[in-house]
Amino acid sequence: MEPSALTKAGSKEEGFGVQSRRVADLGLVPHLRRSNSSLCRNRRSQYLFSSCEKQENLSSWIPENIKKKECVYFVESSKLSDAGKVVCECGYTREQHLEEAIKPQAFQGNEWDPKKHVQEMPTDAFGDIVFTGLSQKVGKYVRLSQDTPSSVTYQLMTQHWGLDVPNLLISVTGGAKDFNMKPRLKSVFRRGLVKVAQTTGAWIITGGSHTGVMKQVGEAVRDFSLSSSYNEGEVVTIGIATWGTVHNREGLIHPTGGFPAEYIVDEEGQGHLTCLDSNHSHFILVDDGTHGRYGVEIPLRSKLEKFISEQTKERGGVAIKIPIVCVVLEGGPGTLDTIYNAITHGTPCVVVEGSGRVADVIAQVASLPISEITIALIQQKLAVLFQEMFETFTEGRTVEWTKKIQDIVRRRQLLTIFREGKDGQQDVDVAILQALLKASRSHDHFGHENWDHQLKLAVAWNRVDIARSEIFTDERQWKPSELCPMMTAALISNKPEFVKLFLENGLRLKEFVTWDTLLYLYKNLDPSCLFHCKLQKVLAEEPERVACAPALPAVQMHHVAQVLRELLGDSTQPLYPRPRSSDRPRLLLPVPHIKLNVQGVSLRSLYKRSSGHVTFTMDPVRDLLIWAIVQNRRELAEIIWAQSQDCIAAALACSKILKELSKEEEDTDSSEEMLALADQYEHRAIGVFTECYRKDEERAQKLLIRVSEAWGKTTCLQLALEAKDMKFVSHGGIQAFLTKVWWGQLCVDNGLWRVILCMLVFPLLSTSLVSFRDRRLQAARGLARVRAFFNAPVVIFHLNILSYFSFLCLFAYVLMVDFQPSPSWCEQLIYLWLFSLVCEELRQLLYDPDECGLMKMALLYFSDFWNKLDIAAILLFVAGLTCRLIPALLYPGRIVLSLDFIMFCLRLMHIFTISKTLGPKIIIVKRMMKDVFFFLFLLAVWVVSFGVAKQAILIHNESRVDWIFRGVVYQSYLTIFGQIPTYIDGVNFNLDQCSPNGTDPYKPKCPESDATRHQPIFPEWLTVILLCLYLLFTNILLLNLLIAMFNYTFQQVQEHTDQIWKFQRHGLIEEYQGRPPAPPPFILLSHLHLFIKRVILKIPAKRHKQLKNKLEKNEEAALLSWEIYLKENYLQNQQYQQKQRPEQKIQDISSRVDTMVDLLEMDRLKGSGSMEQRLASLEEQMAQTTRALHWIVKTLRGGRFGSEEGAPTLVPQKVPEGQDPELDSRQKAEDLGDTHHVNARHLLYPNSPIMRFPVPNEKVPWETEFLIYDPPFYSVERKDKDLVDPVGNALDPLSRVSYNAVDGPLDRRSFHGNYKVEDGFPLNPMGRTGLRGRGGLSCFGPNHTLQPVVTRWRRNQDGAICRRSIKKVLEVLVVKHALSEHWALPGGSQEPGKMLPRKLKQVLQREFWLSFESLLMQGVEVYKGYVDDPRNTDNAWIETVAVSVHFPDQSDVELKRLNSHLQACDPAMSIRWQVVDKRIPLCANHKAILQKVAALFGAYY
Repeated sequence: MEPSALTKAGSKEEGFGVQSRRVADLGLVPHLRRSNSSLCRNRRSQYLFSSCEKQENLSSWIPENIKKKECVYFVESSKLSDAGKVVCECGYTREQHLEEAIKPQAFQGNEWDPKKHVQEMPTDAFGDIVFTGLSQKVGKYVRLSQDTPSSVTYQLMTQHWGLDVPNLLISVTGGAKDFNMKPRLKSVFRRGLVKVAQTTGAWIITGGSHTGVMKQVGEAVRDFSLSSSYNEGEVVTIGIATWGTVHNREGLIHPTGGFPAEYIVDEEGQGHLTCLDSNHSHFILVDDGTHGRYGVEIPLRSKLEKFISEQTKERGGVAIKIPIVCVVLEGGPGTLDTIYNAITHGTPCVVVEGSGRVADVIAQVASLPISEITIALIQQKLAVLFQEMFETFTEGRTVEWTKKIQDIVRRRQLLTIFREGKDGQQDVDVAILQALLKASRSHDHFGHENWDHQLKLAVAWNRVDIARSEIFTDERQWKPSELCPMMTAALISNKPEFVKLFLENGLRLKEFVTWDTLLYLYKNLDPSCLFHCKLQKVLAEEPERVACAPALPAVQMHHVAQVLRELLGDSTQPLYPRPRSSDRPRLLLPVPHIKLNVQGVSLRSLYKRSSGHVTFTMDPVRDLLIWAIVQNRRELAEIIWAQSQDCIAAALACSKILKELSKEEEDTDSSEEMLALADQYEHRAIGVFTECYRKDEERAQKLLIRVSEAWGKTTCLQLALEAKDMKFVSHGGIQAFLTKVWWGQLCVDNGLWRVILCMLVFPLLSTSLVSFRDRRLQAARGLARVRAFFNAPVVIFHLNILSYFSFLCLFAYVLMVDFQPSPSWCEQLIYLWLFSLVCEELRQLLYDPDECGLMKMALLYFSDFWNKLDIAAILLFVAGLTCRLIPALLYPGRIVLSLDFIMFCLRLMHIFTISKTLGPKIIIVKRMMKDVFFFLFLLAVWVVSFGVAKQAILIHNESRVDWIFRGVVYQSYLTIFGQIPTYIDGVNFNLDQCSPNGTDPYKPKCPESDATRHQPIFPEWLTVILLCLYLLFTNILLLNLLIAMFNYTFQQVQEHTDQIWKFQRHGLIEEYQGRPPAPPPFILLSHLHLFIKRVILKIPAKRHKQLKNKLEKNEEAALLSWEIYLKENYLQNQQYQQKQRPEQKIQDISSRVDTMVDLLEMDRLKGSGSMEQRLASLEEQMAQTTRALHWIVKTLRGGRFGSEEGAPTLVPQKVPEGQDPELDSRQKAEDLGDTHHVNARHLLYPNSPIMRFPVPNEKVPWETEFLIYDPPFYSVERKDKDLVDPVGNALDPLSRVSYNAVDGPLDRRSFHGNYKVEDGFPLNPMGRTGLRGRGGLSCFGPNHTLQPVVTRWRRNQDGAICRRSIKKVLEVLVVKHALSEHWALPGGSQEPGKMLPRKLKQVLQREFWLSFESLLMQGVEVYKGYVDDPRNTDNAWIETVAVSVHFPDQSDVELKRLNSHLQACDPAMSIRWQVVDKRIPLCANHKAILQKVAALFGAYY
């Protein structure tokens, strides 16, 4: 923008932008989740604030910290307002001033001074803004003083407005007046700008008004908000405008805040003011106390953008300084200043060609060499593109434009021209991000820091496409270890595409996952996830937490293991064992907060571990997979699972974890997502197992029962059962395995009748009636076959069935026939039988092969319904037996035992679950029982309500409790089934069937009746109506409801009955597989043998290998490799099936058609553009040829050869527009060969407010005429006046100076020969600089310096010299001041008569000064001459001598002495040995010297 312009026409040119997601969207208001801990609820509640609280906080904070400006002194202006009213010098009318401003006693003089007469006071315009008549989207706004600190504004934006810190700042600048753009270019610009803002989380900053480039940005945001992708995140567009130029701003004034304030857009009545753009989300209205003056916001905006770009954004362990980019559309003189300032400060700029005016001027000359960007060329461009205002361009202004454009184009690495259709620039978003990476690539960094910075930017932006095309190229070969810090950042930030990219580029998870990495990942869990809550609960209950060392993080891996075991179940061992105090793993990081930053502690230190550091995990993929799954990160977990080895177990474990988390998750959407993801992992386990089973059934079944050390010494089958993955367990291969276990060593094709026949007549086992799987058993005869037969679970099961039926028959016989006062032998046999059953139940309770503990086994035992029924039946039998043994209670004892017989009969249902026919039906019956209980609750309501009403109406004061129960409940219940009471309607009333007074215990009390007539007097019509209603609701409604419920349950369960039966079948098989072979009561012998074995001999229990088998390492490794191979087949098949889906095919065809259309359009644009360029070049060449021929003819006609001065030179052919000017070797050669000094002509003189006179390249030589050249005079007055020349503003002191000679202690001779002296001032031998005087230098004329270049060879640990590209690698001694961005050689100015530079003395101890002087005397001079320094002026400049001091031998005594005497005397100075490389961050002059030294020794550069 133009600060000098006061009118709307020439001043409103705007600039800058960003998108960010609101804090509420990212974390401050996360999904609410349920936890079993109040700690989690309390933690989450701190994020919830009501809108009222926010408004109150804002209303109190803003007036205290943010001010406005008001004119407090009315001075009448000579100008009138648009309405013809008298106004003050500030632009406001008398009525708009404060009362104090118009009082005579307040007059402070006749002249209005804004510094005196404008004062700050609390702002009165802030809050929410709504545009009337437009969309109801609510924005934020604030009126603030132009002197508001950037830190306060930034705090308002991030903390009170709730904006997330941006990953990128996009400043959009250009014309403030409406301008025309080609429809396609406009579409491309809008789409690309919003895309880059949305995908990278950027802020877009503009001028905020509804004109020009700001309007274009606003419409781009509007189009985006109407698209389907709007839900992915809001684009933050911040408008920074001048308060005094905003039309209808009176509606924004609300002293306590507008919530919301209504703003009216009135373009017709705005006059010379402007309206705010309704599509911006935030407005910062800058106030200087004036009205109608444009450009007030420019300084504040520049400071704010600079402040934001200096802030650090930390996320996922990666800290980056927020990058900023300037996007230019159209524009006038103010826009040129904005671009120049941006380029000067290192901000990359993207210029959109085709938008007009300044943007097109720069775009058209950007591909030219600097020498061809002349004043005449710029004047020609201005005449074409600035036709309306070209006449206002003076010669001086044209020179200034030429100089600025030359400086802009000279730094090509910061300038990107977006040309529609250019290769690689199809989209503006790609051009913007490429510009930032190009600018980052051009910065000098040590080693790989430059590439690291680019990768950090790409990760922060979440643009994997940019990373693939710009960073992971052949130019840079990434080491896997270099990707580890960024991998951590990508994991924490949930950027799966980057994780996939890093894995593709060689990252090894085994090297990546360390103890420190896992701790860091778990410390950075998403605070809103349920696992984080559970982990915090464990930490809160940790007894040792208080005793922990404060340096250690609170979270340890055994805490994580504790939560995981709760989720995975007790069948797994802890995944991360609790460390003992002696071997607690040491953390490599001394601080908990880790940032990937060049300064300070970095994430890279996580991976710099000693050679003795051994990773503690057995499976790093498992650790990452668990970390991703517990946070419900679908895509991330999918990528990591694809890398896993034990993939079936991993998928089943993920299914189990997700199902357990979903039970505690209160948020319905999150719970459903978890269940869907759990189902997906179950299908993956099924898919991989299917591949394995098709390939090899035996090896696939080995995978099921293999003990997985990585997953807590459990098996795939156990994990599937814990997770209740019925689809997996019902798989044909697993059922075949269970059938195989069920039949033991018998062949599964044996008929059941054969097995039962051999059970009854076991000598038949010596025949071939039954067959065995083992050939040796098949061939053997005798005891081995008998043992194998009776150890088969199917045989044990049928023996137990026979035994149980015998027990029930004997029990029934005793109860009905042989129940004597004294127990008979049959009854005693029942007691023995029952004792054997009790012993078996105890064995099942105490059987603990996995060493879970008695409590865990008891919980597991009682979790089974049939075990509960067994215990209840046994306890009831004990109760009945106790009563039976007491003679007085013999009959009650028989009743109890009779009831107990019912329970033992119900136990038969469990036995029938093995049947494929009865098993599913029993499951249906169990489910229907739940329906019956719900139905009985509803039925009880009607039964009790009708029974009580009926009893109260019919019977008066019935006192017998048993008859009350009969009348209320029993008779009401029987009524449902048709047994209607005879006396309810009075028709069948009979006094003989009842007791009038209720004294007969065998008769009910008579209903209300007439004692004389013996007729009922109760209201018969009422009781009949109640009966009808009762039967209607119970018989018809409730009973049919029950039938409907049964029908629904049957249909629902019937679909999955087969799966449920197959799943529950495993429990019965496992029970009988580990059961002793003898049936009760003979099982007591087995129990006695077991007691001796376990209790006396102390032999521990072991699980049968058929269900849990620990393999040898070699066998396990081979099995896992086979599983991985088949997993890859499964994934390939899945990808193929995905591609074959009709929806995917349609999508692929659509994308290909879109790509072809874009390519054809680009080819057309490129073809037409290339043709135009070739024709223009041909025309220019023809004109040059014509002039050359004309000169030749004229010379020949003169009869003599013409002088060469008149001969025209052919202009070289221009570079095609589609070619990157930075890659053009001819331009590079010409730019490098530019003999004119460049740094000495920077417009702003360093460390001062002085601006040089602009000097374009062609006007640098003194010999070139430059009539308007009028540079300012500037000399710094320094304290050490004895060591410097006078200021020079008077010639008398300078008359004693002797130039081109030795002047006392100063040598004023130049290495370039004698220089001219004009009017008592020496002239710079390299030409004009735009500034007279000596500037910040010490003396007029040459200022001599010395640059020692101290080098040595870089060596590895073995002492060998390192090499790159065959050449040896040098190291150079460099120093750095704390305030400087660049390192430098340890040289500079010298004290008069001294040899060593001042800078070198600051880093070298005094004892070594003389020795170093001798080294300099022996050194090789590599350069002597002029230095292009920013401090040079027309009358003072720097010349230097560079001396190389090289130590070829690492054992050199002088080198060792030098290293021992290196010590920075000034704490602000740093010193180091640095590898010599073209990317070394030295100033340009020193890099040129270093390049000469490298060439001298033939070293790498």
